[in-house]
Amino acid sequence: MQISKKVILVGNFGVGKTSLVSRYVHQKFSDQYLTTIGVKVDKKVVNVEGTEMSLILWDIAGESSATKIPKAYTMGAHGIIYVFDVNRPETYENLSMDIFELQKNLKDPALVVLGNKSDLADDYLIEKIKVDTQREILFTSAKTGVNVDQAFQNIAKQLL
Repeated sequence: MQISKKVILVGNFGVGKTSLVSRYVHQKFSDQYLTTIGVKVDKKVVNVEGTEMSLILWDIAGESSATKIPKAYTMGAHGIIYVFDVNRPETYENLSMDIFELQKNLKDPALVVLGNKSDLADDYLIEKIKVDTQREILFTSAKTGVNVDQAFQNIAKQLL
């Protein structure tokens, strides 16, 4: 028996949500910036501790605030992957507020926070972000593939 779970990817524009999904689902990366208009849905079947799970990944267009995301996109989501760009502080300044807003309308969703584009950051910056945000963050790179599979495995395990 296969279970199906809706996961939304949210965060500011240009943080790499589409690139992360492309790397995870299709093992591809492109340097070309493609703006997501509305929402792009992808699916990947994964095996989590012996259970087949269909991850329905909703890559939602970048917004400067979670309050601007249409409720129709978040409705029924089981999990949230919040993505920010480690090199753009404005993409994680409102991290806690955005996550609070998203969780308000969902029933105890699974949550993974990703600091993307870690290939462009040094250790000092990454440590500073950990201290500033005081959250558990997985640092990823859609370009190199670092921690991308782990990010999606983490959310899948929480959803089990």
